[in-house]
Amino acid sequence: MNQQKTLEVIPLETTSPFELRAELSKDVPESLVKRALATGDTGFVHSFTTGSAVDGPGIRLVAWTAGCQFRCLYCHNPDTWNMMNGMAITLERAVAAISKYRHGLKAMAGGFTLSGGEPLMQDRFVVRLMTAAKGMGIHTALDTNGYLGERLLDKELEQIDLVLLDIKAWDPAHHRYLTGREVGPTLDFAQRLAERRRPVWLRYVLVPGLTDDENDIRQIAAFAAGLRNVERVDVLPFHQLGRHKWEKLAIDYRLNEVEPPAQELVERVCGHFRAAGLQAY
Repeated sequence: MNQQKTLEVIPLETTSPFELRAELSKDVPESLVKRALATGDTGFVHSFTTGSAVDGPGIRLVAWTAGCQFRCLYCHNPDTWNMMNGMAITLERAVAAISKYRHGLKAMAGGFTLSGGEPLMQDRFVVRLMTAAKGMGIHTALDTNGYLGERLLDKELEQIDLVLLDIKAWDPAHHRYLTGREVGPTLDFAQRLAERRRPVWLRYVLVPGLTDDENDIRQIAAFAAGLRNVERVDVLPFHQLGRHKWEKLAIDYRLNEVEPPAQELVERVCGHFRAAGLQAY
């Protein structure tokens, strides 16, 4: 059985994005990878999950892409860092997976969310998949760190009904420590979305001892409030559900002893966003 046939029999859907998937596209030729990135005819996808109530409004179908340029210390899906860990699937197969749920998604006031990994590493696939979903009358959401936002044209942003924008930290040095990348491009993308009046939900991962600096949080809150297009803030408590992936992938994991934040801390952080005039949960 050739590589493409092998991938076609691996189920797209999983019960959880915390299922480890690795080297599924290790034998895909470099020429196909380059063509996929240039055209969007093929995407590299970890999995699809159904029934999400935390990745946008209503009940959502979520596709998790493979490939990410960030190396977040608290990442719960490090298998999505490498694009070759995902399945190489045709655009048509991805569209068919969405189409199967279109009636239910509409009935539950939900939609389709593209997450990762970092979807914009495959920006042409993102645009074509979002356009197809919009063509079915499905609400679309993009979960992104925003670092590659400049890859999307203004008219392409119109295919995305909602951006779930992850801001990891405000302080530039701390952002580099957390992710290995600069925060500037993320903030630039946030400003551009505000100028285009595109709806945003801000996402902030709360890790005790790592992302709980209250001055940093207040500055993110002030920035987000000033944009005037941030509809809500989701404060996402750190968890250890992805720790087994770090171990199995033999990646050094520094947060073994970190506990999820206490509810009191979560509420205090939400309070900083609320004090800036934002809805926070």
